[in-house]
Formats: sequence, C-alpha cells, structure tokens
Amino acid sequence: MQSSKSSLAALTLGAIGVVYGDIGTSVLYAVKEVFGSGHVPFTPANVYGILSIFFWTLTVIVSLKYVVLVLRADNHGEGGLIAMLALASQAVKDKPQLRSVLLGVGIFGTSLFYGDGVITPAISVLSAVEGLEVVSDHFKHYVIPITLVVLFCLFAVQKRGTGGIGKFFGPITLVWFVTIALLGVSHIVGHPEILWALSPHHALGFMWANPGTSFIILGAVVLCVTGAEALYADLGHFGKRPIRMAWFGVAMPSLTLNYFGQGALLLAEPEAVKNPFYLMAPDWALVPLVILATMATVIASQALITGAFSVTKQVIQLGYLPRLNIQHTSVRDTGQIYMPLVNWGLFVAIVLAVVMFRSSSNLAAAYGIAVTLDMLITTTLTFFVIRYGWRYPLALCVAATGCFFVVDLAFFASNLLKLFQGGWFPLMIGGIVFSLMMTWKEGRRLLNDKLRADAIDLKDFLESIFISPPTRVDGTAVFLTAETGAVPNALLHNLKHNKVLHQQNLFVTVHNHETPWIGLDKRLQVESLGHDCWQVVVHYGFKNDPDLPRALELLRGRGCELEPMTTSYFLSRDTVIPTIGSGMAPWREKLFAQMHHNASGAADFLHLPNNAVVELGSKIEI
Repeated sequence: MQSSKSSLAALTLGAIGVVYGDIGTSVLYAVKEVFGSGHVPFTPANVYGILSIFFWTLTVIVSLKYVVLVLRADNHGEGGLIAMLALASQAVKDKPQLRSVLLGVGIFGTSLFYGDGVITPAISVLSAVEGLEVVSDHFKHYVIPITLVVLFCLFAVQKRGTGGIGKFFGPITLVWFVTIALLGVSHIVGHPEILWALSPHHALGFMWANPGTSFIILGAVVLCVTGAEALYADLGHFGKRPIRMAWFGVAMPSLTLNYFGQGALLLAEPEAVKNPFYLMAPDWALVPLVILATMATVIASQALITGAFSVTKQVIQLGYLPRLNIQHTSVRDTGQIYMPLVNWGLFVAIVLAVVMFRSSSNLAAAYGIAVTLDMLITTTLTFFVIRYGWRYPLALCVAATGCFFVVDLAFFASNLLKLFQGGWFPLMIGGIVFSLMMTWKEGRRLLNDKLRADAIDLKDFLESIFISPPTRVDGTAVFLTAETGAVPNALLHNLKHNKVLHQQNLFVTVHNHETPWIGLDKRLQVESLGHDCWQVVVHYGFKNDPDLPRALELLRGRGCELEPMTTSYFLSRDTVIPTIGSGMAPWREKLFAQMHHNASGAADFLHLPNNAVVELGSKIEI
C-alpha cells in the first residue's frame, strides 16, 4: 500500500514536470498579450471579464474536454493524436471512404504538431529571457543572443538522453508552480475582490457587451492553454490518475492564482500592463525569477522535443515517413530516443522563428492557428471514437463533443485573423511535413504495387529450385521482404552471384499496426515452407521498439534454431527511378525518389547487426 502511494506520488510529480511544463509557462505572456493587443480598453470591468474568460477557458478546454473526456479515449493505455487516430480509424474500418478521410485529417493534425513544436519553445524561452528588460533596459540588446544560446545548449544535449536531467523536471516545475502561486497570492490579498472574476457572469457580460472584441482576443486568450494536447499525449507515460491529480491539485490552482494576481496588480497599477508577470515580483526577486522562468521554459521545451522524437517514430512505423536514424539513449527505457535529423531540423526552424519575429509579442501572433486546429481535429476524432467505437447514442455523442467543437471552432476562427501576422509560419511548416508524409505513403504504395506486379511466387520458386538444389552452406539467411509470399530480390541476387543457398532460410516481413503495443505472444506468425525454409511475419505496434534479432529469438523451439554468429541478414537496397504518369505529380515522384535514397534503411531501424548485413540492390521504376 505504501509502495503504491509512493509510486502515485512519483508519477504525479513527473506529470507536473513533463505534462504541465508548457502550460505552466503561459503566465509569462498570456495576460500581457490580451491587454497589449490594444483591442481591450483598460477598465476594471474589462479586467474582471478577461480574467473570467481565462479561468473558464482553462475549465472548459483543459479540465472538462481533455482531463474528463479525452483522457478516457486511451488506446491500450496510450494517448496522443496518433493513438486517437488509430482508435478512430479502427472504429470506422467498415466505412473505407470515411476511414480514408479520417486518416488524412489525423495525419494533417500530426503534421501541425511540428509547427506548434517550433513556435512553443521559441515563445516560451524568449518570453522568459525578456524578463531581463524589466531588470534593466541595457539588457534589451542581449535578449535574442541569450535566447539563441539557451536553445542551442538545449538541443546540443539531446544526444545524451533525458534520463539524467529528467529526474529534475518535476521538482523544478513544482517550485515554479509554487512560486507563481505565491506571486499571485501576494497581490490578491491587497485586492481580494478580484476573486469575484471566478463567476462566469463576468465573462458572459464582457462577451455580450463586446462581441467583436471578444472574438478578436480569443486569438490571445488561447495562449493560456498552450500545451493542453500534452495531457493526452503523455497518457501512456503517467496514466490518467496522476495527470488528473497534478492538474487539479497543483497546475490549475497555481495558474488561476497567478492570473488573478496579475489582474489585481493591473487594478492597482495599470501601467504594469507592459509585463504584468515580472512586475508582480519585488526588485530583489527579479533576477532569480528570470533564471527560474528560463529553467521552466527549457523544461517545457524539452518535453516538446522528446514528444517530437516519439511522434516521428510512431509516424515512421505507420508508414508515413522513411526510416530515419534513431539512437537509443537508455539501456532500460526504450522510449528514450534521439533522432539527429528531427533534433537539428527543429532547432533550425526555431532559430528562424526567433530571428524573424524577434519578440514574444510578435511570436504570439504566429501562435494559435496550428494548436487550435489540432484541438479541433482531436474533438472531431473523439466523436467518431465514442460514436462508432464505444457505440454511444448519437444524441449523447453530439452533446459530449458538440460544445467542445463550437468552442474549438471559435478559437480557430479567431486565430485565422492572425494568418498574415505570422500564423502562416506554423501552417507552412505543418504543410511541408504533411506533403512529405503523404508523398512517402503514396510513393510506397506505388512502389509496392510495382513490386507485387513483378513478384515471383515464393512457394513455386522454392519447389522449382529444389528439383535440382544449389549447394547448401552452413548458417541462416534472413531475407527481408515487403510482401509475404514473394521472392525477395536479395535471394535472386544471392543465387545468381554466389550460387549457394543457406542451410536455413527465413523470409521475413514486418507488419506495423494501428495499435500501440503488440505483446511477445503475438509477435511472430510462422509458416514452414519445407526444406528448412520459413515464412515469418513479425508484428509491431506503433509504440513497440522494432528489434528484429530479438523478435526472431522467439523461433527457438519451433524447429528453427538461430545462432547470431552464423546468421546473415540480406536487404535489398533498391534505387527508385521516377517515371512520368505513375500516379503522382513529377515533383512528388522526384521527392519520393530522393527520400527513398536518403532513408537510413531497415538495418538501423530494426536493430540489425551492421557486420551481418549484406546489401544487394536493383533499380525499380515507378
């Protein structure tokens, strides 16, 4: 019992650091951007109205939508847009056209994650370092250089893994939440009447009196829910109960107290609107607060970078991106990975964002479109899950998701007003990633169709060669093939050039599924082809770590014994030649051919021993 309580406490502390690091730093800029936009006249009634909107935005979007509803839609304990997409596609698998549409929508939402992943670290770290301007105007020229140095150090240490620094995330973020809560309380005690803003009638009154302004400022209000998607994405790491306890016990009370403290400060000192968060602190605490805020934003950015690695790996296993170089940074936790291309690609894009926009206020104009569209997509997919997957009545499904859909749509529509002020930037990044994903998926389909059309039936081929069998050599040959029942090109090359056949031959196909985990008891599907030849299908979920040698060890006791020192893995390194009229635009054909050429290949992705891989190739036209 004591151990269970300790585990729950540890998971809750971890959730505070990883799940809520992003939303916890939104107090740095959210209130400032709403009142700094110039759309809201500075009056006490408007302060009450805006604070009430903040509180009820947190309540409706985070507490009710994500914590209460969306967290229930777990995919075998896993969460995130990929997990939701898998649930939705499985729920409508008997409706192929609808399933195809949902897959496209879900993958587009996943692509937008990268756009959000560029803006969020940039605005978070930049807003924290901008606190130096409150300390002294002399620091103004150093804000951008310091921000870039902090970001570079953050991305440079990624290759060392998060295990060593991860244990500090929770305690530091907890200190951050306690600090912002105390800052809020210190000003609320002077103006306790500000707590009346908890009543929704202040929000409704503001919106009734200022409908146009209310719609416009939603683009800034959305800043208070930055990182809300992390609630669902990190479900598999912490579980529902720790995430809910961390939100209702620490994150939401601290955020509410700080926002209301900023409101109390503005009632007393309207000139503090230029940076209400830092002006809450006494002069002696400014520099320590800037340091703590920078640490908190780095932690928030770290969680997003780790999420980018995880999402990319899942997308690769679903077949929407080529196999990239994945380095495991922990011998115990397979989830701790490092992807150099993703890491430095994100860094370059973030540096570009910081240099282009140059301030957190300008970046705030770029933030919102991608995240609100992701929220809208999550709500849409949730409807199909609870309607077709859980079989709830239509009226209940519409009631459960309809309100959230309207709220998400209002936020998205408001953020569209910022399209030409910077909102195009994350959309552009998301669009580029989406084009890459769909090009790879379609290119692989065309390539597999071509290979299937030219394929030789494996069983017939084996029967023919064993009429007059070639020389058999000791050892085991593992031939990787995309299609079961087809003769791999590597086997044909081996027979043609080496004139031999191994004593044991495995024809292995890897199948990735739209489910997070597939257990070891369902990992292999084996069929004997005779003459010590086997057709093997290896099954992985999109959260499993593909490790082919380890998976093939499960063959022991099934008539096939593998010895690592005498096992050779044969891959076909094919060269794709684009041809006009293959089904894709010429530029997409060339893009796919280049992506195929640059892909790391199965050797790295499936953990094959490099010294045991024999690469043979052929040219394939699509």
